[in-house]
Amino acid sequence: MTSHPSASRDIVVGIDPDRDWHLALAWAADEAQRRRLPLRLVLAVPPQHDTQHVDDTPRQTALRQAGSDRLEQACNWVRDRHPEVAVTGDLLSGFPAPVLGGTAREARMIVLGSRHLSRTAEFFSAGSLVVPVTAQARCPVVVVGDAEHISQQPPYVVAGIDGSASATAALAFAFDEADLRGAALRVVCVWQPPLIMLDDEEVALHAQRTLLSEATAGLAEKYPDVHVTHEVLTGHPVEELARAAEHALAVVVGRRGRGGYTGMRIGSVVHGLLHRAHCPRDHRLHRMNRP
Repeated sequence: MTSHPSASRDIVVGIDPDRDWHLALAWAADEAQRRRLPLRLVLAVPPQHDTQHVDDTPRQTALRQAGSDRLEQACNWVRDRHPEVAVTGDLLSGFPAPVLGGTAREARMIVLGSRHLSRTAEFFSAGSLVVPVTAQARCPVVVVGDAEHISQQPPYVVAGIDGSASATAALAFAFDEADLRGAALRVVCVWQPPLIMLDDEEVALHAQRTLLSEATAGLAEKYPDVHVTHEVLTGHPVEELARAAEHALAVVVGRRGRGGYTGMRIGSVVHGLLHRAHCPRDHRLHRMNRP
């Protein structure tokens, strides 16, 4: 393992020593190769147990050695896959979620594997990283729940927008991803009919179509090679976005949209897509400005 230069804007991958890391690492290594960015593998070793009666040093030593071995194995795997990608491994002390969240200050993005937990387990499991890291990070967080694959031609990326600042940042990220992959971009806005309609339905749908046009105008000029389509869907945002992304390379959404409750760090759509979407999910965070 080599030292990590703090000034670089690298792609960070969380390595779990107890679970298979190949899926998330393959996605991250391919992304690093496409973007010509360095790849940083991070494995966190929790602190010693606070006890006055048991010496936890031997256990900690064993954990750090096992973690170091796993990192070296993962780094070598990346070198075999993409010899041109600069890869480093960092063994850090601390609990995984805050350690990985802290790397976001220097990262271009953070890539995590999905444990396919239930929604309740995702909130309360001690081993869950997706929710706390997504809530903390100031950069995009990519959750790889399935292998990136092309099952429909042309390949496409889905971006869900709702007019929020977070969705605007997500859309810029989605354009960039589609451009890198030579993929089309489906920009989707989901209108959920209210229980009591105050306006005519056609008026509401026209407002959504206007939102799509205005949101993509400048970015379409910046990325002229990306074929963009606009879609206004009616129904529940999670269900409709998951359906639209069934054959997509990725679905990209903002961390929290207009429907989020005050105080929530990530929105209900993000939570829902973690369990409904099978392609990689990119959660573009509102507080991060593009470099």
